[in-house]
Amino acid sequence: MTAILKNRRVRDGALQSAFVGSIVLMIVVFVMTARANLETQGMTSGFGFLERSTGWRINFSLIEYSTSSPYWKAILVGLLNSLFLGAIALPLATVIGITVGVMRTSGNGMAELMGTSFVELFRNVPLILQLLFWYTLLLALPSPRDAEPLVGGIALTGRGIYVPGLNVSGGSALAMVLILLAACGLSLRLKAKRWPDLPLRQSRHERLALWALALGLSVVVLWLGRLPETSLFSIPRQKGLNYRDGIRISPELMACVLAISIYGASYIAEIVRAGFNAVPTGQSEAGHALGLTNWQIFSRIRLPLAIRIVMPTLINQYVWLFKATTIGIAISFTDFFMIISTSINQSGQTLELIAILMGGFLIINYTMAWVLNRVNDVIKLRGTQLRI
Repeated sequence: MTAILKNRRVRDGALQSAFVGSIVLMIVVFVMTARANLETQGMTSGFGFLERSTGWRINFSLIEYSTSSPYWKAILVGLLNSLFLGAIALPLATVIGITVGVMRTSGNGMAELMGTSFVELFRNVPLILQLLFWYTLLLALPSPRDAEPLVGGIALTGRGIYVPGLNVSGGSALAMVLILLAACGLSLRLKAKRWPDLPLRQSRHERLALWALALGLSVVVLWLGRLPETSLFSIPRQKGLNYRDGIRISPELMACVLAISIYGASYIAEIVRAGFNAVPTGQSEAGHALGLTNWQIFSRIRLPLAIRIVMPTLINQYVWLFKATTIGIAISFTDFFMIISTSINQSGQTLELIAILMGGFLIINYTMAWVLNRVNDVIKLRGTQLRI
């Protein structure tokens, strides 16, 4: 017995087991105490409430929803709304951030001044304040009766922004998005993979053929998913006191998109600028020596290398930006967080709904980080091609 206690591995294992056991015991005691308190107050626990009807409306939903829908469907609506907001705001923040980062490293005095002003302005103003600013500005737009349509039937009104859309089912639109995402992933895979017997021109032709196939399939899917007795395109048109047809983007959704994308772009711009500054000047000099133009040096040397350098930091920024979608509750945008908060007030199932909220964000953020890390593994340089 003494010899066993003197064994360091045995002692370490016993201490670790005791530590883990104490944590498990604390969790069990907490759960039993909470259940006892709930029973004392006449409150039921469990997830059976998810089948009960909500009895309240949701002002923005990507799927069919009514006041008689159950709680699980309301939670699904909020989850899809948050994913929809993130799918718009994150790519937009990336495009704006890369543009501003390029401006800050362009060497042009005016462009650098504009980029610096953008970063210093939007990075130092709280996100919630920017959200309220954009929301107030959108509500101040003219009423639908007084708003004049712009190019393509686009109308900016205080009730929302009306844009042309497609008369297709939600399933066909989702299928089109999945096809384009798959084409994007396969294109990156083809571009990054090194095949000694595959010339560069042939690889480019294969990517063009892949995109042509993806676009063709997308058109077919949209046409097959067209709503009966309607045209494929829907153009907004003024009728009475409002606009009809087209797609209405609510002020709440638009304000969230603007606030998150612009605020996130100010951080992404600094990340991209750091990536450009980390690319050795010898890489650009080698491009000049080979006779490449400034655009070719930027698009084929500096930008790809900068993206590879900053990709891990960008992944962390994307995860943070998606968590920032919860600010929509400040202007009554029915995102995942607001649906859970409303469900808590209506049902009283606090612990269960908070667990659903935490689990949902854990799954979404972990999945996004995992996918982007796989992209990083595909595009990263291997061997001794570049050491920084």
